[in-house]
Parts: sequence; C-alpha cells; structure tokens
Amino acid sequence: MSLDPTYLDYPLRRRGMDHDFYPWSNLFDRPPLVWPSGKPVAVAIVVDLEWFPIVPNDKPFRAPGHMVTPYPDYRHYTAREYGTRIGFYRMLDAFAKVGARVSVAANGAIAERYPQVIADIVAGGHEILAHSTDMNGTIASGLAEDEERALIAASLDALEKVAGGRPSGWLSIARSQSFNTPRLLVEAGVTYMCDWVNDDLPYRFATPAGALVNVPVNHELSDRQIITVQQNSADAYVQQMQDAYCLLAGEAKHVGGGRMLPLNVTPYILGLPYRMDAFERLLAWLAEQPGAAFHTVGEIASALP
Repeated sequence: MSLDPTYLDYPLRRRGMDHDFYPWSNLFDRPPLVWPSGKPVAVAIVVDLEWFPIVPNDKPFRAPGHMVTPYPDYRHYTAREYGTRIGFYRMLDAFAKVGARVSVAANGAIAERYPQVIADIVAGGHEILAHSTDMNGTIASGLAEDEERALIAASLDALEKVAGGRPSGWLSIARSQSFNTPRLLVEAGVTYMCDWVNDDLPYRFATPAGALVNVPVNHELSDRQIITVQQNSADAYVQQMQDAYCLLAGEAKHVGGGRMLPLNVTPYILGLPYRMDAFERLLAWLAEQPGAAFHTVGEIASALP
C-alpha cells in the first residue's frame, strides 16, 4: 500500500520546531547576554508552592505529585501540606542566610488559604510567579479556551489581591500548555513564562497577541525529578547542581556572555529535615562561587535586549 502524499504535507515543516513561536538558533551563535549582577552564571531558584485538593481532577490530566490512594488520601494530602506549613519556612530562612532573592511559583489557592505565606514572600523581597489556581488547575489542549482564560485570570487575580502586585511571570503545572496558552498569557498581561525547557538562556516567544519571554526552568534539574522520580539522594542532587554550575561557568568563560542555572525546588521534598542540610550546603557553595549570583526569573527575562 502506498503512502498518501498528503501525509507528508505539513505547512510548518521546516528547519527548527515546526511552529512560528520562535526561530531555531544555536546557543553558541547568539549575541552574549549580560545579567544584572554582571556575573557569568545567573542562579535562578524557583520554588513550587502548591495546594493539592484532596480529591484530584483527572481532566485534562492529573498533576504530578497529586493524591494517589482512594479518598480521603490524608497521608499524601498532609505530606504536601508539610511543605507550606514547615518546609517552605525552612527554605525562606536558608535563602535569607545567603542573601538569595528567589522566584516562588504559587497557586492562587495559597493566597486565598494562606495569605500570610504570600505576605512573608513579599516581605523577604522575593518574586511571585503565577502557578495556576490549585493543583487541579492543569492545562492541555483538551481544555476549552474560555476555561483556560478564566483559570489564568483567577490565578493572577488571587495572587494580586494578597501580594499587592499582579504577577508578570507564569509557570504552568507540569509545564503543560495548550496550543492557546502563550497567546492567552500575553492577553492576560503576563510578560514571561517558564514552561518551555529547551535552552540555557531566555529567548523571545511570539504569539498572535504579542511577544513574551520564555525563561527555561529545566525540569531535569528539579528536586522532583532527581530525588523523587530518579530516587537520588539529596547529596547526589547537590553534586549534580554543582556539576551543572561548573560546566555552565566554563562555557561562559570560554565563549563569553552569561549562562543560567535554574534550581526548581519543592518545599515538601527538599524541606524535610534530612534533606535541608544538603540544600543549605548547596546554597552556601553557590554563594561562594565568584562567577555566580542569585537572580529572580524576572531579572533574567529583563536581560534580553
């Protein structure tokens, strides 16, 4: 049986990623970027601050880390609550020790249920990214456009009401988007997102509603992936982040311009007592590196000319 000729007829098939969001480019061919600190490696810490409803929603998909045993799943529910009650405050103390300002990707439900947590983030000088409404607020192409638009607005509104300012950045649950998400984010006033993980530098992202910046917070460097999925120890996580820094610092020295090291961390994972010491050692080590500086995601996005 011969192949239908139309099978290979795709209007966006070309060099790159088969879409019009951005042109393909080689990292080593781009003009060098300079971070606000002037240091070669920008360390971007992104904390996922999440509220999991005790009954998960499987449409369009169940969020990673959600409840897994029959309702009521108090064991997993309270394990995640540990992050907002205990683990996150350990992290805030650790950030303060090294003078790190970080980006906190918060569900709108955190602002509604725990407004003091949002107030403490703002008081610490940290940045807030919108991270959907709660961990049932997943996005995929099966979600109606009006529902997705309302979800984005509800997340931004809830955080703005408590934080005193509307978030400019966005991180989707599981970094999942529909075909409409980038455009809807621009329409909602978002100027940068962290969902596409295909780079070590920020880049401009085109949509029918205008441009935004994508800051690639790579999931492969997250504590969820390394510790929970791959079952590595906290000490192994620290070593891998140190290795990543050394390679990026070497690249920056060799080719010129900045590099970005994203640390995506979760309070109910790294905030546990037997892991916090390793995380604090990592923060102290990074603070001691002459080529490193802590930056928020917004500062990294603003470095694009």
